[in-house]
This record gives sequence, C-alpha cells and structure tokens, in this order.
Amino acid sequence: MGGFAGGDEAGFWDDETLFKVTDKNEANLSNHADKIQSSVTIKDAVYSLNAHAAITPFIKFTGEKDGKPTFISRVVYLADLHDTIRFEPCKCDHFTIEGCDEIEPQSNTIFKAYQALLDYTNDPDVEEFFHEHKVHVTKRIPSSAGLSAAASDAAAFLRLAKEACNLVLSFDELVSLGTGIDPAAAFFIHNTPSANISGFGETVDPFAEETLQTELVTVDRKFDLQHVFNRLNEHLVQESDLLLENWEKRDTRSLLKEILDPVMLNDLYAASLLCYPDIKEKHHKGWYASSYGRTMFKVKG
Repeated sequence: MGGFAGGDEAGFWDDETLFKVTDKNEANLSNHADKIQSSVTIKDAVYSLNAHAAITPFIKFTGEKDGKPTFISRVVYLADLHDTIRFEPCKCDHFTIEGCDEIEPQSNTIFKAYQALLDYTNDPDVEEFFHEHKVHVTKRIPSSAGLSAAASDAAAFLRLAKEACNLVLSFDELVSLGTGIDPAAAFFIHNTPSANISGFGETVDPFAEETLQTELVTVDRKFDLQHVFNRLNEHLVQESDLLLENWEKRDTRSLLKEILDPVMLNDLYAASLLCYPDIKEKHHKGWYASSYGRTMFKVKG
C-alpha cells in the first residue's frame, strides 16, 4: 500500500486554541458543476468580487514531474466563507492594497497577479486604472489555514481586473496567468463549486454535487510548510493508492463516509502528522483534514 500509514487517532479539540467558523449555507447552491458561485458587482464606481475559501478533503500524491510533485484531489468551495476584493476609486502613486497588512506586498498573491497581468498584456490602461483605483481586501478567511485564501484572492483579482479594465483575455489565458502565481488559482478561475484536480493543480475537471454544509476549526498555531513538504517528498508515493475505485465519480460526502480516517484521505495531513505528532491528539471522530491539516472540518446533516 502506498502513501502513509494511518492509525486510530483519538482526542478532543482544545477549545482555547481553536478559531471556529461555520458554513451556515442552508440552500443547495450547486446542483450543477457549472453553477456560478461568485460574480462581479459594480456599484458607485466600485468593482467587487467575493473570493471564496475551499476545502481539500481528498489529496493523494502520484509521483513527480520536472522535479515537482503531482497529485489528484477533490476541492470544494465554501459558500459562506470568503474574502471580498474591491477596486475603489482613489488617486494612487503606485499599486495599492489595503486590508492585507500582515502580508509583505511583494509576497501578496494579489500583487503578483497584478504584475503578471501587466507583463502579459503590456497594456498601459491597466497601470493607469490602478493609479485611479486602490485594491481593498476584506479578509475573512484565516491566512495560511489550508483554505486556499491566497490562490482564491489572486484568481478573484484577475477576474475582477479583466472586467474592470475591459481586457480581451480568454478563459485559458486567465487560467494560465493564475496557475503561474499559484496552481490552486485554476480552481477558482473555473468558478465551479466542486472539482477533481490533477497534475500540479492546473487541471480542473468540474464535478456536479450538492453543496456541503460544513463546520470548520482552525488550529491556532504555525506550520512550517517547507518542513511538511520535505517530509512528504521523503514518503512520496510513486503510484497512488486510491483506496476507492472510481473516486473521481464519487461525491465528496460518500468519499468521507467510506473512508473515515482523514490520514488515508489526505497525504498532506499525513505529512503534517510526521512533523507535528501532537496535532494527532486534536483529531476527533467525524472531523477531516483540509489540505495539510491546520483546518479540520466536519459535514453537517
């Protein structure tokens, strides 16, 4: 069997060390894979777009290509947890972002998306627009929590800039720009509620399923992701043990019901446990890891 060895994990969440958010979605928002989950709004010369969080309940690494790991995964967006990206009128001497003070500007994926857009389009109107507008980000998604906030924000910026600057960019061009910043951005540019992801994250196959109602807990501690990926690479499987046949055709709820152990569903979480064995004590029956496991979730109903 490939991957990491799982085991019986028990314990209870330490409420004093958890940041808790709840997805209160009561409606079925995604009966179809092509359901639009976020669209641009324009009011009083302000352009706005929600950048949704997403969970990654299933991820198995399959090998490597060009020195980078390849994987298969299921990604599901969260209807009621999102940042909001706004372009607001403002005289600016340079590209200006507000609301992300904890992130160095050069490391901000929104700034990287702006630079990529400038480099690709070579359009002076883009630069002029952002001398007349500032970017304001209302942060609601916990940073570095395994909820793809950075990728979602970058994708939302690109989608919003295309509309605001009236850019003639194809869907494929947007995807290419987004994946150059963060491969996970491809999922958000597709703007689909659920998808099967493969390759480096750039291949997105929309998947039709009902929206999950979820509850999230995010552990209030730092993870050294380089350490996690180093451990992952040490144990990288050469052939994926899918655990379930035809996983790509199974809805997320059935995947979770049939594989109760989050370690067996998620190679990244398994690597995190190798780095931080103490987080095993915080695992509770019925909770699953998103991405590398700083955020855990359970499905309601």
